[in-house]
Amino acid sequence: MDTAKNVKKNLKINRYFLVNKEPLFSDAVNDIMALFKISAAADFLIDNCDNNKLNYGDILIENSYITENNRTNLKTKVCFLNENEDFSYKEIITPTNFREDDKIAVIKKLVKLNILTLIKEITGINPSPWGILRGVRPTKIVHKLLDENKNKEDISQILIDKYSVASDKADLISNIAVHQRNITSLTNDAENSRVVSVYIGIPYCPSRCLYCSFPSYTIPEQQEQLDSFLDALNKDIIDAARLIKEKDFIVESVYIGGGTPTSLNNTDFHNLINLVKENLIGNKTKEFTVEAGRPDSITTEKLETLNKLGVTRISINPQTMQDKTLNIIGRNHSAQEIVEVINKIRQITNFNVIINMDVIVGLPGETEKDLIDTMTKISALKPENITIHTLAIKNNSILKDNLNENALPNIETTIKMLETAKNYAEKLNMVPYYLYRQKNMTGNLENIGYAIPGTESFYNIKIIEERQSIIGIGPAAGTKAVNFENWSLESCYNPKDIFTYINNLEYYLKRRKNLFDLLFKN
Repeated sequence: MDTAKNVKKNLKINRYFLVNKEPLFSDAVNDIMALFKISAAADFLIDNCDNNKLNYGDILIENSYITENNRTNLKTKVCFLNENEDFSYKEIITPTNFREDDKIAVIKKLVKLNILTLIKEITGINPSPWGILRGVRPTKIVHKLLDENKNKEDISQILIDKYSVASDKADLISNIAVHQRNITSLTNDAENSRVVSVYIGIPYCPSRCLYCSFPSYTIPEQQEQLDSFLDALNKDIIDAARLIKEKDFIVESVYIGGGTPTSLNNTDFHNLINLVKENLIGNKTKEFTVEAGRPDSITTEKLETLNKLGVTRISINPQTMQDKTLNIIGRNHSAQEIVEVINKIRQITNFNVIINMDVIVGLPGETEKDLIDTMTKISALKPENITIHTLAIKNNSILKDNLNENALPNIETTIKMLETAKNYAEKLNMVPYYLYRQKNMTGNLENIGYAIPGTESFYNIKIIEERQSIIGIGPAAGTKAVNFENWSLESCYNPKDIFTYINNLEYYLKRRKNLFDLLFKN
């Protein structure tokens, strides 16, 4: 029923009230209203939709079950005052069709879908092209549907109809998931359950970037402090190697990230890479990746180490090729230094390494013209992979604490910039092969990894789709043990703080082992 057909769209909503106190309903409502940046009233729980607390700019939301012909439906009703300050409401009645074991998930999804549909109608605003999908990994839904032998076209339509995803985004993640399955195994074959990846986190950077929320530190001035960390990390690596041997795991990929691993001095860096090669790289390992994000941390000696010890992928992350922006975001290098490092890598004999370069769209002060210049310069360097990030305003970042001092491109400009970056990747014959999202991204958009076919990162695919167990080493590293019978997973994380990691390492090593003992107890 709709008593508000003549209500002018673009109604400005200031706050909302909830009629039903059931947490299942309220959590779902809050999730969607956050998309519209509409906050709950201080006394947001009230008794019924006719409450006289309603003012122009307020809405009341009521969810309830109704039964007709032995069938349970969900009714969502939104009440408000129109521009004439007459009482109006819109409602949707949706069949639930849930099994008892998936009731909670189905109801939450339907509440979100109903609320999104109604608020879009009332305000005329579509807050996100991703509809009710709020998670980091939207492609996981596509893989579940592919497991059910649904085709790509049907999956896209399901995403549009049941999740309110924009058609271009539905096609994008459907195409990505199919492409992933064409290049690597993502099925629940018994042999795949023993194939793992390893992540090693180095928590040091030359400086802290404006947008960064990762736990990172500058290299300590006292070598003794660094040695304490490296001793603990070495124990962590050796223990992981022991676990891999005990469980008869096959290491498919090793990824050393951070922070900036190349922040270590030449000797410590060589020793780390050599230790990893000797203990974690096997004859079935397909890729060995090292993040070398800052050109000011890369030396000729470190590049020789990467070459001689068999590293197959390097990530060089300029984020932008605009010197003015590099200065704003806290980088201690120029765009030209990026060019020089890439050229140096290409000139090393027999170093057939795959290069990924990261770009962030929506950085402070940047325009579409800046982005075009950045992509032109990066294209000239001919990397095999480019990851296009949309700026996310992260908690615990310097940017979050100083938003008033940093003018960001508006949503419309950011969307155009993202499309421009995509066009440059396509001109380099790259295709999108993985995608993930983060909280507080400009325009509720996404991050996309592009690659020339044949150069895709298995680690990036497996870590995003969560269809492979990951062994985490180092501060803040996460270990995820995947159950191949139902794709559930159990996780444990090392502490972010370096000193806590060092002082309590044995405890965290035991937790990691227990995780895999439980999964492979039979």
